[in-house]
Amino acid sequence: MTILDKIIEQKKVEVQELKVIYSVQQSENVKKRPSLYESFKNLENIGVIAEVKRASPSKGVINDEVDPVAQAKAYAKAGAGAISVLTDRQFFKGSMADLSAVAEEVDLPLLCKDFMIDEVQIDVAKDHGASVILLIAAALPEERLRELYQYARSKELDVLFEVHDEEEAEMALRIGARIIGINNRNLKTFEVDLGVTERVASILKDSNCLLVSESGIRTKEDVEQVAEAGAKAILVGETLMRSPNITDTMNEIRIPLTKAVK
Repeated sequence: MTILDKIIEQKKVEVQELKVIYSVQQSENVKKRPSLYESFKNLENIGVIAEVKRASPSKGVINDEVDPVAQAKAYAKAGAGAISVLTDRQFFKGSMADLSAVAEEVDLPLLCKDFMIDEVQIDVAKDHGASVILLIAAALPEERLRELYQYARSKELDVLFEVHDEEEAEMALRIGARIIGINNRNLKTFEVDLGVTERVASILKDSNCLLVSESGIRTKEDVEQVAEAGAKAILVGETLMRSPNITDTMNEIRIPLTKAVK
C-alpha cells in the first residue's frame, strides 16, 4: 500500500465523520479573494504559491513550531502571489484552524491543500476561507474527479488539478481543468525529478492552462528549468519553510518569465 493509498483510506474515515458532524455554513462574510487563475495569468515574474507546512510523510517534521499567520504574512510581504495551507492532520500536522487563521489575515488567493475525495470537504474548505482546492488525479477515478471539479467550480472555487504523468495530464484537459499542477514527486517512491514537469508540460503547451510546477524546487536554477518547460507558477513549501530569510529566498526564485520562456 502506497502512502497515497493510506492517506485516501484515512480521508474516507474523516469524510464519514464530517458527514455526521458538519453543517455547511458558507456565511456571507467570507472574504472575496482574487481568482488564482486570473491573477497568475499575466504575471511578469513566475507566480509563487507559498506553502505553510509543518511536516510531510517524506520529510517528517519540517517546522512544527510555525505560526501559520506569521508565516503567511511573511510570504505575502515577500511577494508570494498565493498562499497554500496544509490542512491534513494525520500526515502533515495541519488543520482547518490554520486555514481559518490565515484566511482572516491574508487577502491573497488561498489554497486548502488536502486530499479531497468528497463534496463535504470542499464545503468545509470554503467555509474556512479557501478560494482554491486541490484535486489529485491519482487519487480517484476520472468520473469522480469530474464531479468534484464541477462541484468546486459551482461554488466559485478555483481548482488546482494535480497530475504526475502524461496520461493524467490528458485527463485534466478532458475534465476542463484550467490550473494544472505537475507534481515532480512520485507519490509511490517519493523520488523527485524536475524532468516530470518537462515531460508533462509538453502535452499542455497549446492549452490555456495555468501550469504550476510542484515539489523539489529549491534554487533559482530549478525555477529556470521548470519555467523553460512552460510553468508559469511554482508551489514551494519546504524550501520556504526552512528558509532563514523568506524575502531573500523569494527574491531568488521569483525569476522573470520573459527570460525563461523560449
